[in-house]
Amino acid sequence: MVPLSIAGVNRLPVAEKQALYGSLIPRELLTRFGIGADLKDAGGNDLAEFRCDAGATDVVVVLRHVPAAPDPLLYAHVTDTVSGQLHVLLFIVNDPESPRFDVDRMPDGQPTQFGLLRRNLEAEEAALRFGLAPGQVRRGLRLLDPSISAFEGFVSQVGRDLYFVEPLFYHNAVLFERLGFSYQRGRRLMEGIHAGFQGSAGLARQLDGSTAFRRANSAATIRGRSWAIHDGVLGYPFQEVTMFKRVGGTDSVSTFPNGRW
Repeated sequence: MVPLSIAGVNRLPVAEKQALYGSLIPRELLTRFGIGADLKDAGGNDLAEFRCDAGATDVVVVLRHVPAAPDPLLYAHVTDTVSGQLHVLLFIVNDPESPRFDVDRMPDGQPTQFGLLRRNLEAEEAALRFGLAPGQVRRGLRLLDPSISAFEGFVSQVGRDLYFVEPLFYHNAVLFERLGFSYQRGRRLMEGIHAGFQGSAGLARQLDGSTAFRRANSAATIRGRSWAIHDGVLGYPFQEVTMFKRVGGTDSVSTFPNGRW
């Protein structure tokens, strides 16, 4: 088939492009919440939203378990790169039945961009105590593998065999490594972070208990490191990391060997 970009898919008839974008949703998610293949509830209400206007070079797919749910089950934002590849900007799967932590907004309602723009420290500390990682408003559903499989099915349908992701946080990058992703850029940064958390190295010395996110044992876990980095131990934001994966392929990159969650 002729390879399609997101812009190309967005030019297709509505039913056709929504069917393609609907394939991004893992079937396991629909089964778990009793959602039909038509992405409607038992009353015929639409549970999926597709933001994919003709002329746009990106798509947002939102799926809720009930129409009025405050947070989506799944949120995916995918765009074209300048070189015509597929780039995942955000892919979130939430457990809607778990407690919510307002790390994405301030008490006055201002957005925090998941703590990247500004931080709701009270909500973040509560999320940390509950076992969440930076940026998580709710617990996930442990559907990373099915989500990757569904996304790669979509990639294949549009005639591609390669796609890119941009991890927002350190823990995202480590988890992507374990799913077979490699680095287009950022591997040296990740290796430097690992070295910095060893023994009495620079990052390890900052785990002094001065905040809830800098506990002495944080270096031992993926989640602990990610919170410390989110709290500023690098001295600069975690960014400029881009990863890629070939459909069906796996690489064996590991910048945190034997690191536990």
